[in-house]
Amino acid sequence: MAAEPAHPTVEALIRHRLGEALGGIRGSIEAALPMLVFVVVWSVTQERNASLGAAVAVTVVFAIARLVQRQTLQFVLGSIFATALAAFFALRSGEAEDAFLPGILTSCAYLVGTVLSVLVRWPLIGLMVGAVDQTAVAAGDPFRWRRNPAAVAVCSRLTLVLAGVYVIRVGIMGPLYLTDNVAGLTISKVVLGWPLWAGAVAIMGAMLLKGHTPIDPDDDLVQPVDLREPVDSGE
Repeated sequence: MAAEPAHPTVEALIRHRLGEALGGIRGSIEAALPMLVFVVVWSVTQERNASLGAAVAVTVVFAIARLVQRQTLQFVLGSIFATALAAFFALRSGEAEDAFLPGILTSCAYLVGTVLSVLVRWPLIGLMVGAVDQTAVAAGDPFRWRRNPAAVAVCSRLTLVLAGVYVIRVGIMGPLYLTDNVAGLTISKVVLGWPLWAGAVAIMGAMLLKGHTPIDPDDDLVQPVDLREPVDSGE
């Protein structure tokens, strides 16, 4: 007889794996703050070295803290890329608001991507869940969650919440950018950063707490992957 799974429902399993995939408030701050510091300093001083130096200093502090705690630098490294891209646009045009353009365009792309992922039944949240399924990833089968229709359905609903985040970001920051409202963009970057993300995560959490789709102990979703057997992502 198969042992009881550690997470007896689809929602509980997805909630657990999303907790591993998301960086929480700390990860969101690490990803966004260096770029925000660059924009604020650049808006005030118009000095390239001071703006970049301030952003680098914040990034270094975050990186040292992670290294001391022997934790992943994933979100810190992401912030380096975002800051470099923002700096390129701002320094190239000389306008502070252009530092926000990459983020707005990225949100547009993510919005299209999240909606399309649901339509083709490869929801983005499912891909995140599969990426932290260490057993399946080690066996070369990170898409085994797709063989559980309930998991696909739950992940699709969660992905639509994520799409809502991008709708809000683009809907607010797009007009602010078009009207050259740097102050509004700066405030929006903060409010629509980790606070909005935290709100979305709270909604997802409530959805997962409300759902109680049972997982059979023999379900492939919670079973060790047999490396000798061919894998099938399913439809």
